[in-house]
Amino acid sequence: MDFSLFIPNMIKIWGKYWQLFLLTGLKNTLLLTCISVALGTLLGTVIAMLKMSKFKPIRFLVTLYIEVLRGTPILLQLYVFYFVLPNVFTFLKLSQFMWVSIALCVNSSAYVSEVIRSGIQAVDKGQMEAARSLGMSEKQAMMKIILPQAVRNILPALGNEFIMMLKETSLASTFFLGDLMTSYSIVKGASYLTLEPMTIIAIIYLCLTYPLSKIVERFEKKMASPNSYKKHNRKRKLMSGGKI
Repeated sequence: MDFSLFIPNMIKIWGKYWQLFLLTGLKNTLLLTCISVALGTLLGTVIAMLKMSKFKPIRFLVTLYIEVLRGTPILLQLYVFYFVLPNVFTFLKLSQFMWVSIALCVNSSAYVSEVIRSGIQAVDKGQMEAARSLGMSEKQAMMKIILPQAVRNILPALGNEFIMMLKETSLASTFFLGDLMTSYSIVKGASYLTLEPMTIIAIIYLCLTYPLSKIVERFEKKMASPNSYKKHNRKRKLMSGGKI
């Protein structure tokens, strides 16, 4: 390979295929990520609540669900959702894009559920007792008292999950769904160049993930700051009826 042509080739490829990279690849990658994390968070919340259920059979099934998804490769799960389930659930007329989105959502839910469960359990148990003593039901206490406080513990981890899922959507290129890595495959085949389009894709991913990681890092520091702790401690004392 003539490295003296590397930069000129990159400029040439970008000038010719930038719409494929940005308007198709980047759009589909972000769409896959947002759908997967949003639905994964909703499903993960339900799974986390079931994991804390007092009914042992439910806890067992949910634990099995989480362990299977966390213990098998995501690519294997994508194959199951892409090739197997459409033939089983033939009445579901879903596109290939949606089947892959559901697979990523289900995979994300297994990790998000543990994040949410640990965030809820990190809230002082006295909060629930104080809420119940004020006449709230367990459901009301969970929705109005526990979950709002757990959010501060959960949000940074959800930010990291978004970044991880953004990178894991690259596996969707296995099925040529138009994501960034699919764009790379198309450009590679059309230009007969490998390193140049790969470098462009890497730069786009870095431009997405690096700012997001810094935002999450800053948010984590803000949540852990002394002033934030004092405000949180003040709320706890108010809930428990103590003096400030």
